[in-house]
Amino acid sequence: MTVPTASSALADLARAERDYRFLVACFQEVLSETGAPELAQSLPIEETAPLPDTSHERFVQACSVVFQLLNMAEENAAAQNRRALEASAGCAAEPGLWGAVLHKLRRRGRSAADILTALAQLHVEPVLTAHPTEAKRATVLEHHRRLYLLLVKLENSVWTPNERRAIRDEIKRELERLWRTGEIYLEKPTVADELRNVLHYLTTTLPEAIGWMDRHLLDAWDELGMEAAMRPTDPAHLPHITFGTWVGGDRDGHPLVTPETTRESLHTLRQAALRLFRSRLTELAARMSLSDRRQSPPAALMAYLSTAREAHDPVLQSALERNPYESWRQVVNVMLARLPGAELGWPTARQPYTAASELAADLRLLGETLLAVGARRLCEAEVWPLLRLVETFGFHLAVLDIRQNSAVHEQAVVERLRAAGVEAEYDQWDEARRCAFWETELAQTRPLAAPGAPPGDAAGRVVGALRVAAEYGQQYGWSGLGALIVSMTRATSDLLAVYGLAREAGLIVSTSDGPVCPLPVVPLFETLDDLRHSPDILSAFLDHPMTRRSLAWMQRPGQSPVQQVMIGYSDSNKDAGAVASLWGLYRAQQVLSAVAQARGVLLRFFHGRGGTPSRGAGPTHRFLNALPPESVSGRLRLTEQGETISQKYANLITATYELELLTSGMLETYLLAQSTAKTPHPLEPVLDFLADESHRAYRALLELPGFLEFFAHATPIDAIEASRIGSRPSRRTGKRTLADLRAIPWVFSWSQARFFLSGWYGLGTALDMLATHHPAWLTQLRQDAMRWYPTRLLLMNAGSQLLLADAAWMQAYAELVPDTIARTTVLSTILAEFERTRRGVEQVFGVPLTERRQRTALTMQLRRAGLAALHQRQIELLKTWRAARAASDDTQSESLLVDLLLTINAISSGLKSTG
Repeated sequence: MTVPTASSALADLARAERDYRFLVACFQEVLSETGAPELAQSLPIEETAPLPDTSHERFVQACSVVFQLLNMAEENAAAQNRRALEASAGCAAEPGLWGAVLHKLRRRGRSAADILTALAQLHVEPVLTAHPTEAKRATVLEHHRRLYLLLVKLENSVWTPNERRAIRDEIKRELERLWRTGEIYLEKPTVADELRNVLHYLTTTLPEAIGWMDRHLLDAWDELGMEAAMRPTDPAHLPHITFGTWVGGDRDGHPLVTPETTRESLHTLRQAALRLFRSRLTELAARMSLSDRRQSPPAALMAYLSTAREAHDPVLQSALERNPYESWRQVVNVMLARLPGAELGWPTARQPYTAASELAADLRLLGETLLAVGARRLCEAEVWPLLRLVETFGFHLAVLDIRQNSAVHEQAVVERLRAAGVEAEYDQWDEARRCAFWETELAQTRPLAAPGAPPGDAAGRVVGALRVAAEYGQQYGWSGLGALIVSMTRATSDLLAVYGLAREAGLIVSTSDGPVCPLPVVPLFETLDDLRHSPDILSAFLDHPMTRRSLAWMQRPGQSPVQQVMIGYSDSNKDAGAVASLWGLYRAQQVLSAVAQARGVLLRFFHGRGGTPSRGAGPTHRFLNALPPESVSGRLRLTEQGETISQKYANLITATYELELLTSGMLETYLLAQSTAKTPHPLEPVLDFLADESHRAYRALLELPGFLEFFAHATPIDAIEASRIGSRPSRRTGKRTLADLRAIPWVFSWSQARFFLSGWYGLGTALDMLATHHPAWLTQLRQDAMRWYPTRLLLMNAGSQLLLADAAWMQAYAELVPDTIARTTVLSTILAEFERTRRGVEQVFGVPLTERRQRTALTMQLRRAGLAALHQRQIELLKTWRAARAASDDTQSESLLVDLLLTINAISSGLKSTG
């Protein structure tokens, strides 16, 4: 492998290869020392080496470890290269981070005051989900984290030779532990297992990463010479960051998520948040050792302590008796005493904090009294970071969304009407009649059915979950609850029905203007048809009195009402292909923003991105730059799914980088959108054309005779559906149809067989049609594609997916299809489009893909030998496993399935991609 060694964007690949070979050498020693020397020698490391013997029973697991080590080496090398680049060229050298963004904004004429104002207006919320794409166990992820930290430790040049040998021995110990650990789930994880995994990030790396990210902002501010008086040290001047989760709340096609599951998740999140702040407040108390004899406490501080004494509360009195003549520390003692903890067995004041905002107010008082005595450094280093975390995590850690399918809501309404004794076939009504029904019904406060009426299956599940939300909100406040998301929103009545069902659960607040829903009801538009109909649906929904009242009730003083809209990247891609999906989402955001703006409503888009470019993934700052300017409100949610959570947030350095990309990218996009002319871009009609033509080509493939049989045999979809990767089923209802299959296993299975179909199919035909019918547009595309973010994102994503795809392996997997006609017809169609797309994209780029997407091409070189061995092994196992299943040999098929799942895990590690 030849990579640049000079200071360049690819220089880190040389470091990555060096570290990778060091780690592999350690691993080979471990294998030899634990009785597997032949396996150590057969690891497929060199691309030119002959295909190794893959028959060893643990060969696949060894390959998986090798790929994990390569991924680790690449992650560390990228981080170290960013540091070296900053040291040599300054903070503005790394694209997408605070330094580069602030520098760009200043060049565009934005003042420090403009930037400071904009920072405080931003609100970003990553939402951690548990989609079935994380193939590695939490235990294995923890081993990886320790190995990564040891690799980082080796970067320190002060170690003596003996110390370096000791670190190397530690690495070998961790590798042996990893080697002796079961790598895959042998049983499906429970929702509680998935929540524990998410809690790890929310309580360890993410709180630390926020502090590091904020320091990077201040460092960049200082280095660029921006006004010192405007330094955003106060948390009130920083971007608002919060987190959300779907674990325990997403019940769309997930029968294991019950009302009780949701209740347990809410309380688990709350308890984790309280433990986090008890720990942080205890640390703060240890540091607030200021003596009243060295500086006089301000009157506000003494008044706070006096109020606490006057409460005559024994728990508060105990807090005040400690640390005499250290008033600042005593204030923190009082905060600890008022932290809710009765449910966790802590001694708690009679009047504990009822909301995190009360703790935040006390921390602000503490900080301001430090400033008053000139202790600015202590305030900024100790108090403001904790205030920042309280404002980020609250007493809930992450808001829990509740998501359900519109079809289930419909059935729940039918059941409630029947329980009320109304002979009404709601599911047979047209949209006009449904909306008229809700227009009248939602003006009432009484439920549809009496409280003791039999609930019905769907109504029991839906109303039960909403009742849990109501009870939690009434007990602890609404800040720990997210949105009520309606997947597969197809009509306005799908949203209005949620208001009606919320009323059944008591999830309603009475106001002088009428009943309101205290939680946002959010449409999720997923398929291309849904996206096209979304403006009409949103218009009618925003005009409804219940929506207007609810938005006004949730509205913050001095701000416009905010409506959240979720758009799905996964199902639109599965439904329409990569180009039509990306452009359909872009067009929908444009029109939806106009609908909201006409009503004085601010839209907060929730981007349902997945883990691959075909499902919306990719570099965060490029994704943000490619959003329609009119859709950028400064408020944004986006999903972090499956393996992307560990890839982004498992290690502190990477977690800091990813959060910085998100927040700094949001600042750049927000301010530049304000100054961008809202006129159509010349390439918009070109993308309209490409989207239509690619959609036709993609649908033609899906409708080919024998396509479903080809998909079922040429990919390991059946093994993926039998896997224990996630708690959620692969299909929404269990039907054996393409429509019912979730988008995640759809993408996962195509990537395993190296088709990567969802990332590029249809683009080649569209470019050919463009050349034939609109040659002038093609010329314009070649000239301007890389200058406009949407086309740049489309083509760069397609280019990377084309490089990951492999025609030879497509053909090898296609040999598994028993029907010769189906195999020949579908495969020839795919291969022809693959060649068309590669040729067309290279013509637009003007250079070969390997030059334009050089990083992807080079990293694949190190993976090629190992992937070849794994693909060959997986094909052999698929043949044998399917034969055993056909023969009803359960014992053999179960044994083979474990081996097969190991190949799936190993290949996903090698490709750094699942779904």
